[in-house]
Amino acid sequence: MTRIGKPMLFCPPHPPIALGQRETISIGRSRSCDLRLPGGDASRRHAEISGGPDGFTIADLGSTNGTYVNDQRVRKHTLKPGDRIEIGNSLITFCEVGGGLENVGLDRDRERTLQVERPVGGQVFEGDLSEIPPFAVLQILEMGSNSGLLSVEANQSTGRLWLAHGAPIHAETKRCSGFDAALEIMNSTGGHFTFRPHEDAPERTIEASVTELLLEASRMLDEGVL
Repeated sequence: MTRIGKPMLFCPPHPPIALGQRETISIGRSRSCDLRLPGGDASRRHAEISGGPDGFTIADLGSTNGTYVNDQRVRKHTLKPGDRIEIGNSLITFCEVGGGLENVGLDRDRERTLQVERPVGGQVFEGDLSEIPPFAVLQILEMGSNSGLLSVEANQSTGRLWLAHGAPIHAETKRCSGFDAALEIMNSTGGHFTFRPHEDAPERTIEASVTELLLEASRMLDEGVL
């Protein structure tokens, strides 16, 4: 896989945040934070992520309930691709996105939100699900308005999900198809993904956005359904 080394934060349903190599992102409940989190479990200014010559570091800012990375409480931690940051009830994933996304950039006029100026084109986008989870892949493809086939070979299952202009339109796994299959793919862990543009779906079985899928998958996880 060709790496571009585009560091990003994913905290659905928020849009992805692209990180500049030398900038600092504040996280917490305050309206002044770059990534504002809901709920009372996060402090007003809970933590911050800073870029430097050795990569990105997250530091807890003396929060009440602590900052966790991969289930371990940290005061300061150097982030690796795929690290899961837990702050209160919010889960933030740090990724480095590569492989065909040359036009992913940072638009400072829109609150550091990921922008993709045009579709990936004829290039294949692929990677490791332990570093870029399925929900992050789908958010990238949605914001890039990409059409094609996302194939997932995960530890527990395999699946295929077709998109048209960034919206999921059909999904298949060994157990099911349609919306339920998309949810299963969304919650895959480990393994590999590949997105191939311009591959048409055999049928349309989904009438939902990526954001709606994310919210439903999150709800089901909270209720222990998935």
